[in-house]
Amino acid sequence: MADAGQAETARERALAHVAARASGDPVDPALRVTVNFHPDRPAAGGRPILAALAESGVYASQFVTGTSNGGLTAHPGGDRWRWESRIFGGAYDTAPAAERPVYGALDFRREPAGAAPRFGSAHFRLTGHTLERTTFCYPDSVFEPWDFGTAGRMALVALARAGGRDALDDYVEAQVHGPVRLDRDVEALVLDPCYRGTAVEEAARALPCPLEWHAGFRLGVAELRRRPDYRGQEYVDLGARLAVRGVLDPRVLGDAVTSGGHDQQAVKKVWHCLARFGAPLTATLRGSHPRRTVPDAP
Repeated sequence: MADAGQAETARERALAHVAARASGDPVDPALRVTVNFHPDRPAAGGRPILAALAESGVYASQFVTGTSNGGLTAHPGGDRWRWESRIFGGAYDTAPAAERPVYGALDFRREPAGAAPRFGSAHFRLTGHTLERTTFCYPDSVFEPWDFGTAGRMALVALARAGGRDALDDYVEAQVHGPVRLDRDVEALVLDPCYRGTAVEEAARALPCPLEWHAGFRLGVAELRRRPDYRGQEYVDLGARLAVRGVLDPRVLGDAVTSGGHDQQAVKKVWHCLARFGAPLTATLRGSHPRRTVPDAP
């Protein structure tokens, strides 16, 4: 295992490699990186994810957790490993899993539900000081992009605004290098109000960071049925079956996953429909309105 000095060298090499390929003016220091996730999904070993985070105090990468709301390819030779090797010039190829970056997105649109809700209804909003150790790409690294950025050189926001991608895909991916500690690197955990009064809220209150709420994802079955071309008719039908009193929200889909009675990949497609067409303040998806979240009552 690499010692601390070697790990720091790998991080520095990765940051320098991306900086040499980046261009543009510095990023607006008022912008934040957000890390979207589903707060009611199990972590490794089946433990609730927020309970695991409260114990570790650190948000870790897929290479450590073995879990993801995207593809599970974080292993030597897997797609995630290969993408990181390309983006960071091989800096992490032999580094310990714990040293690899955490993924999020730059919230340049100041979205109330975070910059990349396709990965979950909740998000950690990171502090401004994490920008200096963050690299960026557009589009998502799954597409093996050629456009990169850093806090000092950020031309990606203009690319994203002109990109014309679907709203769930139109984000600037962020890779935060070094540990993401909840007590030091997180401004707030922002939850959907469907979790008020639940075990998720109780677990959130045990974390060493403030709690906030956005306006909530909600999608009626009637609206869902108008969107069969988005992810497919079978997912519209599944969503209609899962809906409670004709409405989908993140908690309904979380219950469908944890019950074990539904294919997780199928539920993920239903989530994409809910995230795309039932987002809080949906009109801001392609706007530049101020972030609107509500701090938790003391």
